[in-house]
Amino acid sequence: MKIARSWLRLRLAAAGLARDCRGVAATEFVMIVPLMLVMFFGTVEFSSGVAVDRKVTLVARTLSDLTSQSMTVADTDLQNFFAASASVLTPYTVVPVQPTLSEIYIDASKNAKIQWSKAATVAMVGGAPKATLTTSSHNQGDTVSVPAALQVPGTYLIWSEVKYTYTPAVGYVMAKTGVNLSDLTYTRPRQSACVMYKTAACTTY
Repeated sequence: MKIARSWLRLRLAAAGLARDCRGVAATEFVMIVPLMLVMFFGTVEFSSGVAVDRKVTLVARTLSDLTSQSMTVADTDLQNFFAASASVLTPYTVVPVQPTLSEIYIDASKNAKIQWSKAATVAMVGGAPKATLTTSSHNQGDTVSVPAALQVPGTYLIWSEVKYTYTPAVGYVMAKTGVNLSDLTYTRPRQSACVMYKTAACTTY
């Protein structure tokens, strides 16, 4: 008899425990919140990455466009072009940007060769971007590839390349070491056959 009563009490206790919903909401909260936070920050970081990628494209276009409007350029002009184009990245930092500017000549055989090329590093000085010219990875006379539609013999192209490492604020949501973004643009000189840099006339190499 005692065993039966004990078994009955045990069954009643188990039934009461099954009906007790206290703490369920707290348990669900603890399980769902981490997932929701990851989704939220992931969406924010992905959106920022897309925005930066778009700005990298605009930097490349701005850099080639500014250069193509000149007949001749000096180091000071190139520094201004690099700095002005980097300002497009606002409000994102300009420090990771790696721009390169080159002029290409298409010869009679449709070979595209570098005429001149300069790279730059950009930093914020006094609240504005300031560019410092550096050595480009392209050398004068190097043969490069250009789209077939642009291979017009006897013409020049201004070629801008921009690389940028986007580092997310929340590293565990996206790549901790950053995402490498890049773009390039070709523009034809507007004021003359070529944009002269340290030469008195258009030259070919």
